[in-house]
Amino acid sequence: MREDLLHFIWKYKKLQLADLITSDNETVTIIDVGLHNHQSGPDFFNSKIKIGNQLWAGNVEMHLKSSDWYVHNHQQDSNYNNVILHVVWQDDSEIFRSDGTKIPTVALKNYISQDLLNNYQNLLNQSGKSFINCENEIASVDDFLLNNWKERLFFERLEAKSDLVYVLLKESNNDWEQVLFKMLLKNFGLKINGQAFMSLANALDFSILKKLRNDTFALESVFFGMSSLLEKNTIVDDYYIQLKKEYQFQKKKFELQEAAVQKPEFFKLRPSNFPTIRLSQLASLYSKHQNLFSVLINCNDLSEMYRLFNIKASEYWTNHYTFGKLSKKNPKRLTKKFIDLLIVNTILPIKFSHAKYLGKVVDEEIQQLISHLKSEENTIVSNYKMLKVNIKNAGDSQAIIQLYNEYCSKNRCLQCAVGAELLKGNS
Repeated sequence: MREDLLHFIWKYKKLQLADLITSDNETVTIIDVGLHNHQSGPDFFNSKIKIGNQLWAGNVEMHLKSSDWYVHNHQQDSNYNNVILHVVWQDDSEIFRSDGTKIPTVALKNYISQDLLNNYQNLLNQSGKSFINCENEIASVDDFLLNNWKERLFFERLEAKSDLVYVLLKESNNDWEQVLFKMLLKNFGLKINGQAFMSLANALDFSILKKLRNDTFALESVFFGMSSLLEKNTIVDDYYIQLKKEYQFQKKKFELQEAAVQKPEFFKLRPSNFPTIRLSQLASLYSKHQNLFSVLINCNDLSEMYRLFNIKASEYWTNHYTFGKLSKKNPKRLTKKFIDLLIVNTILPIKFSHAKYLGKVVDEEIQQLISHLKSEENTIVSNYKMLKVNIKNAGDSQAIIQLYNEYCSKNRCLQCAVGAELLKGNS
């Protein structure tokens, strides 16, 4: 038995309502289960319950055992003075409010069907044996319910991404241009170099970038130099040698410190994602657009976003992926697939956060944009597609990633609309 199952049973009234009595043999009639509280405080607010002949309005608290009331020190917390009913699995102790008055208790152990308990156990028994607990049932869930749940999951994931935006905003004294730069730099590094690129963003004063962004070469030298990519003395390319000289000049001029910058990795990366290529492309982006945040925040058209990110690495990288080593000629432009990742992981979270910061709602605008982006391709998305889950666009794939990471992999079936629906339908 878990406490979240007690919450589920109470919330959806999955118990024998006609026979409920307290431990003191008073009849209990549930008029309104109340509002489920996911924060601190009692588990259900504003419940209405008739106990004996008295109608009560207040809060309901739940525990596996009655004695947990004292384990959690609720008897000393005034937030629990308005608890009108204690709902438990096992009643092993009388409980009292801080003023000494006794709280009625209902033990659910004898009021729940064995079928519901078996269904719940069978669901959890799949943990570790299959991709997700409900993989044999998820395809049977109503499309309307699943689509609504995916929409909620998408915005839940967007909210989680906005946490970093607000942290960066606070650190930058509400400079949204600086926040955008740090988010872009992090996401240009993808998973492998995201933290390394973020350490560069944190070490480089944004005012220096604004002074250098009219000079792509100078900006490249700073990006490469601070990332410890200009340390070899065996490379004789003129471009490389000039970069080293330029960086030494800029380092002395701006008193640059690279000690805190993590050196990016090349290992396990496709050449197009090498840090040399990505840093040069970012330098080109900022040389091309002077007020990138203002432009992007007012842009509600995907074709315009693709145009803004239509940039390539500097000319040297046309036939190089690393310093000093020639490769087949190929201009290193940002691909549509990479721009889509930037839109999903940088642009939309910043649009969402900025609107929320201003007290505006742009949910429909964001949904419209992401609905026209292709679904991401990864193991999680592929596995759900194999289970016949409809994943049409990037909004769906973002939702599915949130579903797997925050619910399925953590066995939070009762907090998931799919798991709750399956249990409701089978009980």
